[in-house]
Amino acid sequence: MTLKFRVDALTLHTAEGVVSYQFSSDLTVLAGPTGVGKTTLLELLKYGFGAGEARLASVASESVNDIILDVTINDERLRIARSLDAVKGKKVRITDLSSNQRLQDHFVGDDEPSLNTLLLRKLGLPSDIRAAATKGKSSKPGNRVTFGDIFKYLYVPQYAINRDIADSRDSYYSPKRKAVFELLFGLTDPEILGLQSKVAILNGSIDNSDTQLKTVLEFLRDSGTQNREQVEEQLSSALNKQEASRELLDSLREELDPVVDRQTQALRDLLTEAERGLAEARAVTLDYIRQREEILAERRRVQGDLARLERMRDAGARLADIEFLVCPRCMQSLSGREVTPDCCRVCLQPELGPDSPSADNYEAQQLELQLAEMADQADATISHIERAQQAVVDRESLILKLTETLDLRTSNRVTPRLQAFSDATGQLATALTQQEQLEAVLRQWDRVTDIERECESLKAQQDRLKFDIGSRKARLALRRRELLAALDEEFRKTVSDLKIATVKSASFDGESYLPIINGKVFTKTLMSGGGQMTATQIAYWATLMEVSRAANIAYPSLLIIDGPRLALNTATETCEAIYERLNQLVNEEPGRIQVLVSDNELPPEYQTRFTQITFDYLHPTVYTIPHPGEGRVDVIASADE
Repeated sequence: MTLKFRVDALTLHTAEGVVSYQFSSDLTVLAGPTGVGKTTLLELLKYGFGAGEARLASVASESVNDIILDVTINDERLRIARSLDAVKGKKVRITDLSSNQRLQDHFVGDDEPSLNTLLLRKLGLPSDIRAAATKGKSSKPGNRVTFGDIFKYLYVPQYAINRDIADSRDSYYSPKRKAVFELLFGLTDPEILGLQSKVAILNGSIDNSDTQLKTVLEFLRDSGTQNREQVEEQLSSALNKQEASRELLDSLREELDPVVDRQTQALRDLLTEAERGLAEARAVTLDYIRQREEILAERRRVQGDLARLERMRDAGARLADIEFLVCPRCMQSLSGREVTPDCCRVCLQPELGPDSPSADNYEAQQLELQLAEMADQADATISHIERAQQAVVDRESLILKLTETLDLRTSNRVTPRLQAFSDATGQLATALTQQEQLEAVLRQWDRVTDIERECESLKAQQDRLKFDIGSRKARLALRRRELLAALDEEFRKTVSDLKIATVKSASFDGESYLPIINGKVFTKTLMSGGGQMTATQIAYWATLMEVSRAANIAYPSLLIIDGPRLALNTATETCEAIYERLNQLVNEEPGRIQVLVSDNELPPEYQTRFTQITFDYLHPTVYTIPHPGEGRVDVIASADE
């Protein structure tokens, strides 16, 4: 039993009046030649749901003011009204048709309350689901699953029907596509997806801890210490030296007190302070020199990245002037194609000018900003080094002057004792400096221990999450096997019934959830743009709808297909089989499944078996706006075209 999801009516408020369509039948076909606005009508429906970027023809963007959708979701009937104005279209008006009560306005986008949240909630799904990549060691929580992602399983647009299934060609979208499939078929749940997002986030935290640990260990290796115990022994030795130096100084002071006058003592104190300041200045100088070396090393790395971008840009510039006469992929001639000026002969995309923005320009700008920042840091470090070195020179000069003065004053009276005092003071200063350095190293060893414990805790937490995920998936394993077996069996049968000429074998892949045709994923077996691809797509979507109905799965019961006959003009038998299968699908449980099809024309024997809304250039879909005639409109072209 599928989840009831129907479009009951679609109304357009245009500049010249109101256009309205009722979709009361289970299978409705919008029939008419290319250019009368069938795709425009379906894209307006997509726009009304706020289900991603809609491809709106000029007649819609220029002449349609509002779109109103009457929809049924489960037992609720809602009216969704949205303006096509760029500003007003961000707000959606919602009415409960059962009570005829106007509900709170919702928004398209991230503002709350959002239309996305409302539609997901009506489907029984939370709005905060994220689809994290489960393969590799992704550290990203994954992108949010939106109603637009669900809609990819309800609407097969014209530009994708001969090319792709739910954007499966885009590898970056694969985690979200598979997550949506598993959600719709009950092969996963929001809790599992939430746990997978947490596992991915922990991957990033663990990597960050490993990086910090590596950095600290490199620092400790440079410090010449092998472990914490060695540092503690050296620190104990430094403290013992301090104690011995202080005892010696106290003894010397007692001996010097009777013979040293106050001025000599003051000079001696100044000398002690100057020597200690000298030791500190030298330590500061060495620290700034190390910082500058690190900055220069990082700058060389960034310069290397910038040089790599320059080489890539240069390579692109060298290839830009090559004029291809044949397609480098399929070797077909390009000379007979009509190419719009300033467009690429191969991909027909607009040529990028020299001022066009690009990702590498952005990256280069960022790298140049980093280089400038590091240059400033290096310059500032040089200034610090110069000041520190000047401080060393000043203290050395001060020590020299104080020593000379003291030597003159005490040469006859206290020179022997004073020399011993000076030596003891130097030993004390050295021991104090050594103590500070060793305590800093000891703190880093403590940090190593903390990081290791944190990393172990993160890994333990991640292991618990993975175990929880595994347990939850194990409980779904039987359901998964049964469901995938049902999908595989139904897909094989449907493909056989459709009599697709080039298909020798067919199956349903339980990993990618995509068709396997002739032993390969369908995109690698069937040529994009061919009728075989279209027929395979119809078999795929009919299979999903049929299995969800038979297996009592809450899969939305709406299927919208745009243009199945475009690539099947000569495959009459397959085309008839497609409509026969769609007719069977809706008749198996009347009133449950709704199928909307946009097509150029129907096989003659099927034209009376279901509801058909016929259009032509005198009666286009937006009939309040006169059609300019065949060939005088911009057709919403497919991606291949």
